[in-house]
Amino acid sequence: MNAAFRATPAVSVEIEGVNLSYGDNHVLKDVSLAISPGEFFAFLGPSGCGKTTLLRLIAGFNQADTGRVLIGGSDISRLPPWKRDVGMVFQSYALWPHMTVAANVAFGLEEKGVPRAEIARRVEEALAMVGLAHLAGRRPSQLSGGQQQRVAVARTIAVEPKVLLLDEPLSNLDAKMRVQVRRELRDLQQRLGLTTIFVTHDQEEANTICDRIAVMNDGTVQQVGTPMELYERPANLFVANFLGTANILDGRLVGSGGERAFVLGDGLSLPVPAGAVLPAQPKLLFRPQHAALEPAGAVAGEAPVLPATVARYEFLGATIRYGVAVGGAEIAVDVPFRSGRDLYAVGTPVGLRLAAPALCWMER
Repeated sequence: MNAAFRATPAVSVEIEGVNLSYGDNHVLKDVSLAISPGEFFAFLGPSGCGKTTLLRLIAGFNQADTGRVLIGGSDISRLPPWKRDVGMVFQSYALWPHMTVAANVAFGLEEKGVPRAEIARRVEEALAMVGLAHLAGRRPSQLSGGQQQRVAVARTIAVEPKVLLLDEPLSNLDAKMRVQVRRELRDLQQRLGLTTIFVTHDQEEANTICDRIAVMNDGTVQQVGTPMELYERPANLFVANFLGTANILDGRLVGSGGERAFVLGDGLSLPVPAGAVLPAQPKLLFRPQHAALEPAGAVAGEAPVLPATVARYEFLGATIRYGVAVGGAEIAVDVPFRSGRDLYAVGTPVGLRLAAPALCWMER
C-alpha cells in the first residue's frame, strides 16, 4: 500500500445520548457508544432494532432529536453528509450501471474537484487494494456480486474518509462468497488502519471480523464487548439467545450459604457452586458445548450430572447435536464427531454432565 493513500491517522467515533423518533415510533433510545481509533466495530441485531438508522445517523442521512455524534473529538451532528468525511458502502452497492469500474470509483473524487492526475492515482490504488485493477474497464453488469461489492468499497476508500461505514454489505452474496469477502474486508481494514463500523444481523459475520460488537434491540444497546465476551458472559437473555444457541432452564433457588441448589421443574436438583452470585429469580444458561453426555448412572464428581433421555440428534459435520430431555425441557448438547463412534439412539437414558465454570445465572 502506498503510504500516501492513507495519510490521516485513525479517529474515534463517539455517540452521546442519541434519541431519534419517527412520529410516535421511538427508533433510537438514549444510545451512547465509544468506538476506538482504528477499530472494526459492529452494530448487530435483528431487523428493526435501529442499527441501520444509527449508521445513517453517523453518515448524516438521519438527524437525531437529541444527543450528538463526534468524530475525532469534533461534533459533526449538524454537518451535512458531504462535510462529515465519512464513506458509506450501501447494501445495494449503488453502482452506476452505465459507467466503467474505474469511472464508478472516480465519481466521488470528481464531485470533490480532485485534480485529474490525483484521481487517476487514487482510482488505480483503490482498485489494486481490492484486487480489481485488471477489471477497471468493465461495467458492473459484467461483474460477479463479490466483485461489485469490492468496487463499492474501492469507490468509498478512494475518497480517503476518516470513517468507513458498511451497511450489510455481504447480504446479497451467496454463503461461500460471503466468507471470502468478509475476510477480504477484514484484511483491507487492517491494512488501512481505518475506523470501520459494520451493520449486520448475522452474528457469524460480526464474530469473525469485528473487534467489538454492540448488540442492539428495540432501539437500545443491550451490551458491548468482544465476540467472546458477549458469547461467554451475555448481559441478559436477549443477548444470550441472539448470539448462538443457548440452553436456558427455569427453576427456583432453595437453601442458603454453601447448601444452595437450583431445583428444576420436575424436581431435579442442581447444586449451586460455592461463591456463585445468583439473582433472586434465576435462570440457568449454558452453551451446547458446555455439556457432555455420559452413560446413565455416571457419578457426579466435581461437575453436576443430571439424568436425561435422548430425544433427537442432528449430524452437523464436525459435531453431533443431541437434543436431550431433562427437567421438563429439551437441552442441546454438542458432541465432537468421531468416525466409528456409536451414537446415542433416540430414547436412550444418559447422564448430562455440566461444566460448572461455564454456567451463567441470569435474571428472569
